[in-house]
Amino acid sequence: MPFLSVRNLTFRLPDGRVLLENLDIAFGPERTGLVGRNGVGKSSLLALLTGEAVPTSGSAQRSGTIAVLRQMTDVGADETVADLFGVGSALQLAERALAGEADADEVASVDWTLDPRLDKALADVGLAGLAPGHLLSELSGGQRTRVALAALIFGAPDMILLDEPTNNLDAEGRALVADLVGNWKGGALVVSHDRALLNRMDRIVELSPLGAKVFGGNFDAYRAAREAERDAARRQLQAAEADARRAARDAQIAREKQDRRDAAGRKSRKGSSDPKILLDAKQQRAEATAGRGSRLAEKQGREAAAALADARAAVERATTLSVGLGDTQVPSGKVLVEARDLGIGFDGRPVQTGIDLSIVGPERVAIAGPNGAGKSTLLKTIAGTLAPLGGSLRVPARLAMFDQHVSLLDPERSIVENFRRLNPGASENACRAALARYAFRADAALQVVATLSGGERLRAGLACVLAGGDPPDLLLLDEPTNHLDLDSTIEVEAGLRDFSGALLVVSHDAAFLDAIGIERRISLSSPCRTSPVAGADAS
Repeated sequence: MPFLSVRNLTFRLPDGRVLLENLDIAFGPERTGLVGRNGVGKSSLLALLTGEAVPTSGSAQRSGTIAVLRQMTDVGADETVADLFGVGSALQLAERALAGEADADEVASVDWTLDPRLDKALADVGLAGLAPGHLLSELSGGQRTRVALAALIFGAPDMILLDEPTNNLDAEGRALVADLVGNWKGGALVVSHDRALLNRMDRIVELSPLGAKVFGGNFDAYRAAREAERDAARRQLQAAEADARRAARDAQIAREKQDRRDAAGRKSRKGSSDPKILLDAKQQRAEATAGRGSRLAEKQGREAAAALADARAAVERATTLSVGLGDTQVPSGKVLVEARDLGIGFDGRPVQTGIDLSIVGPERVAIAGPNGAGKSTLLKTIAGTLAPLGGSLRVPARLAMFDQHVSLLDPERSIVENFRRLNPGASENACRAALARYAFRADAALQVVATLSGGERLRAGLACVLAGGDPPDLLLLDEPTNHLDLDSTIEVEAGLRDFSGALLVVSHDAAFLDAIGIERRISLSSPCRTSPVAGADAS
């Protein structure tokens, strides 16, 4: 029996827009990855399944014990690890019993296995030795997520629900989540863009405006099935194009034949001695035959055109956009970045010191390290938005930096306005042509940046920077896929593969780094803990 299911479910947003319509899907004791474009309703479906949201029509059913991974962005000032596990009172009772302050009935109810089970659960997520009374507010975001994962499975529920569990986790944290879910024996429903995690699933459910479609196997199997669908759609399009050409050719041949028959009929009538009434009857029969032939040709033409339109639409749905990132020529020996004994940080407080880094020619480099190691700080220092705290830094390259929010764009302006702001010498025609290459055609280019999805915003930023007259030698990318759905991530990967300049990338997404051809990795150690640097100089 399924633990969670929806039947004929429709859900409207407060503005009246239909997000989910007549949806039927069930989730049982298997591990299911839920994927789909941003905004298609994945998180809303989870809320409907758990009862946090109410369907406009239809129903959602639940059975068994369901546990939902809590998002740990906000925690109470006095909230402890034990509180998150829901065992604070039980631990206090055990302490009172050990101190001789509990009565006989209370002592009899103490769970003496609680402490070792709690220790094991925390050790399983890499937090061995963390005290149950430790305040959550004193933990990093990644540590809080690990505690939440341990608490999620501590009660051995029938099914667990996770919404983007690896967001903001470093590579070690991501691997830990994948292992936990991969070894989980109950049911699991996971919304994620993390391909390594999705490869631990038993099946993938793709949510789209057309409904929910189930694919057996993990994410790689899903990708293979999707690619097979694309190939089938392309073949169908080729067949539809051939049918349309054949229908047009047959219609033309039929018209030419009819024209010849009409000309022969007029000539025959002119020299005929038959009575006019007989000639008129012959002409009516000929016209009726011609009309039937014309209507048949028109019907065949309409059917061929409709089939062609459907086939083209299927190809457009199945084929993701490949962003072309323009062309820049970076000589193989040109120094783009050179740092020696570099110190980085902010407010005079160093995060890392002694960094040596060089990027020469169109290299593709990734910066690795645990959360808080200073990866983003290093990018900002290279980009010039933070001053070095020591050592030397030389960046003789044209560069552009993209953080996960694409902050180089003004969110209150349209895409066109941003392009003109960043490329003041571009004409209106050049602006429109450049944006069209990035799939912002006609009115799409007039969208305000604040209304764009994560993938659209990154694509708009790339268009504004790279489609201008002077593309950069070096792109700095700080967690570019954090807020992208899988299709958008794949689009960006395809574009970055075509970029001929250098890349310096911070990302915990190993599949993304492999897809864009990273050639070497630079690892930063845990952040240093020192006092502010007084009078730090940098060059």
